[in-house]
Amino acid sequence: MTTLIRRALFLAILCIIWEAISKSGLYPSFQFPPLFFSSNGEATVFGTLINGLISGQILEATYLSLRRLAFGFVISITLGLLMGYLIARYKWVDDTLGFLVTALQSIPSIVWLPLAILWFKLGEAPILFIVTIGATWTMTVTSSTGFKNINPLFLRVARTMGSSGFHLMRTVILPASVPHLISGLRVAWAFAWRALMAGELVGGTGGLGHLLEMGRSLQSMDLVLAIMIIIGVVGTIIDNQVFNRMEKSVQKKWGVSARI
Repeated sequence: MTTLIRRALFLAILCIIWEAISKSGLYPSFQFPPLFFSSNGEATVFGTLINGLISGQILEATYLSLRRLAFGFVISITLGLLMGYLIARYKWVDDTLGFLVTALQSIPSIVWLPLAILWFKLGEAPILFIVTIGATWTMTVTSSTGFKNINPLFLRVARTMGSSGFHLMRTVILPASVPHLISGLRVAWAFAWRALMAGELVGGTGGLGHLLEMGRSLQSMDLVLAIMIIIGVVGTIIDNQVFNRMEKSVQKKWGVSARI
């Protein structure tokens, strides 16, 4: 049995269980809406989802969320690589900035939202801020670990052959750190995606998180669940088609297996 068939069967079983519960009368339909079939004319989750896609409301919100994610993620990668390199390169930076980054990594990014709103007011800026915060610390820790674990022999040979500065970074340090960096990118993007949804849910205008909050305020659980499905689908596609493929490619090239 292939992986695709297993997943399809598993999702089908979950849908059947959900439909059975929604029809059992244990919960009102507005609290536990049906996925596909409506018996009393109430809205269904997939009906709301399809209507939102056809009207363009969900597509527009998805585009806005992905645009925010891309912008904040690029900033976090840049900052994370820079700080990670400095922490790995200089002991005094590791003892100061490295210690601070480790402490900040334990703080959920959504905790920064009240400060972000005070600093930047409502709008795009506070959301981009917490998206960046959500991924920067993870990227910093992972990249610094990757830079620290480079085989010293590689660096000695490169320096003996005259490599230094940016050339050393481009030809030796970054390639030798790629396995760690790819893993860091995968984890950092997941933190950024979650931070984005939390930021849009609490203080955003537009985006998937904002639609989710609108569904909650209207007590439209079919809309809430439809947006949750979109969030999960988009997250799964990005993780599997981008970062998972990058990780497998690196593991294959470096001769590292992800499975025991």
